[in-house]
Amino acid sequence: MPDQFLSQFDRFPDFVWDSLLAGVAIIIGLIIKFMLSLLLRKKPKDGKPAFSFTRSLLSRLGKPFSYFLPLLTLNFLLPLMKVKASIYPALNKTVEILLAISFANVLIGLVKIFEDYVYHSFDIQKADNLKERKIRTQLQFIRRMAISLIIILTACLILLSFNNLRKLGAGLLTGVGVGGIIIGFAAQKSLSNLLAGFQIAFTQPLRIDDVLVVEGEWGRVEEITLTYVVLNIWDQRRLILPINYFIEKPFQNWTRNTADIMGTVFLYLDYTVPLDALRKELTRLLEINPLWDKRINVLQVTNTSERTIEVRALMSASSSGNAFDLRCDVREGLVKFVQVHYPDSFPVTRAIVEGLAPPQGARDGAPEAGKGAGAPDPAKLE
Repeated sequence: MPDQFLSQFDRFPDFVWDSLLAGVAIIIGLIIKFMLSLLLRKKPKDGKPAFSFTRSLLSRLGKPFSYFLPLLTLNFLLPLMKVKASIYPALNKTVEILLAISFANVLIGLVKIFEDYVYHSFDIQKADNLKERKIRTQLQFIRRMAISLIIILTACLILLSFNNLRKLGAGLLTGVGVGGIIIGFAAQKSLSNLLAGFQIAFTQPLRIDDVLVVEGEWGRVEEITLTYVVLNIWDQRRLILPINYFIEKPFQNWTRNTADIMGTVFLYLDYTVPLDALRKELTRLLEINPLWDKRINVLQVTNTSERTIEVRALMSASSSGNAFDLRCDVREGLVKFVQVHYPDSFPVTRAIVEGLAPPQGARDGAPEAGKGAGAPDPAKLE
């Protein structure tokens, strides 16, 4: 029966028949993709908008399947084509190469679907996100390595499908040792960055969203690649550093184990300032401020000089950003408190005068007050 059905199309020219089969392959592939998308577009019963596996599947695999399914169908229909014997091997090889590339895109899409799921499961926006930042930092390196491995294996599969290239590879095998040494010396810096990236990914001296102080700049880790790290500075600048910088040089990590941090406020006041009243005011300011995490509340005199005392207010917050804002609020509140209630407690300069100098006229021999020219002489009055 199939032979009788196919025999009816023998009257068509070869190129028309081949074009018809190619069109049928494309249409069948697109129909299969459309049916799969309709099946997956069913909304989940819970209706949670935060993450949808089907939405991620459609967005990540929609375009790769648009190429993979028609090529797969065309590969099955290729033996039915009436292509010349001299052209068929080249056409078959082209379809195989395109099919391998499209399948690699499907695998990359699956990797990205897994990444979407992990990003949803480990939300970095929560307050205590230490575990989430660890997982995301490792996930970035795993995703890049998986995609790189898929691309390399696909390229190897394509090259090994050509006999001439396979012979060329066998001929170059004897020079791999010398070539590896030359490449190693030429790419020494790049290889060191790559190895440093692996070391940071799994030992994790820094992670995504960590707060660092590097080169005198305060910022958060925005991106970690295999070769460099992007630091988002507080004023929205970007500091880009090679990744081996964090292996070879010291830096401050304010969120290594926890985001909790202490902040200080220094005031320089006169010796007459009442410390108990200032201590009570600090407690009041912290208790009404939602940025305080209620862990640390200390006011101490940490230094003295000939004119002032150094008063340090120590407080704590749940993150470095909250600590900075809390310090600013407390500093302003304490200054206002001293201005209103104890304005004389700001630093002043004092001078002690033991005796007054004689008037200018007395130093010049003039008569003292009461004995001037208009005053009568007591001796003459007698």
